Amino acid sequence: MISNSKLRSIAKCIRTNKNILEKEEINPIVQYIESHSYKSARIFSGIGEDSAAVDNDNDMYTLVTTDRIKTAFVENFPFGAGFSSILVGVDDIYACGGTPTACSLIISFEDPEIGQKIIEGACEGSQKFKIPIVRGHTNTKNYYELSSTLIGEIKKKHYISAKNANVGDYVIFAIDAEGQIGEANKLYWNTTTFKSSEEVLRKRKSMNIIAESCLATASKDISNGGIFGTVLQLIKYSGVGANININKIILPPKLIEHGYDLETYSKMFLTTSYLLTAEKENCKKIIEIFNTYGMKAQVIGKIIKDTNLLRINNGKESLDVLKF
Repeated sequence: MISNSKLRSIAKCIRTNKNILEKEEINPIVQYIESHSYKSARIFSGIGEDSAAVDNDNDMYTLVTTDRIKTAFVENFPFGAGFSSILVGVDDIYACGGTPTACSLIISFEDPEIGQKIIEGACEGSQKFKIPIVRGHTNTKNYYELSSTLIGEIKKKHYISAKNANVGDYVIFAIDAEGQIGEANKLYWNTTTFKSSEEVLRKRKSMNIIAESCLATASKDISNGGIFGTVLQLIKYSGVGANININKIILPPKLIEHGYDLETYSKMFLTTSYLLTAEKENCKKIIEIFNTYGMKAQVIGKIIKDTNLLRINNGKESLDVLKF
């Protein structure tokens, strides 16, 4: 049982998490684009989703997601940055239940040796996740930049939005607990580089099965905002709040062995991890599916009516942490 003083300490940690604050800073940009950009009836769902869904003249959506890799990571760990440019888009596609099909990259570099390592890392990610790199733009002058766009597909009736969490839904946290602490960043949970392609894709298949079974109401993958940053994004786009019982968030054994606590864990970029919401009667089945595919999952909270509010509790005391 986490004490009341520890609960308050975790709340402070969430409020000061720079990755969460950075996501909050882009809200005005997102709002401007949403209100001023051209709208098309073919866009089923766009801004706010891990993967936007474009309507086709059949029973499928085309999925689109774009991510940028931080410049410092590109310069200091170019191979890892190249690999991550594939990984982040892959998990955006799987987060909504889809299957990634192709990737496009923008790569800029000054030092040819660094550029080669970026490309090698991206090709390693391409092989690992079986994603062809089909297009791109390369600049070999003056600065370092790396971003990726992935496309995928899903049947319309199976698409899981990040905007569909409903009051009364339960919050499920799923993760591949068989990982390693990152070499470049101790706040990075690596679950992919040392495993076979078949194993990493099998774990992600769990999201396809959940989508095909129409069990979840909303979903996002957990990235650099950590567990609570992802909760805040999901409730913002769904127009709801969340009450999370921090006692229910279980750390992987390897992190416990290395002295990690919940405060540190909450700030980690957790690869192969997802946050879902579901009606009570579907939670057990969702957890069973994750377990079947080698993932750990548990209910960690509930969706509440207080718009954009993250509340945490330890079973006794509750704290209102942040409105996003």
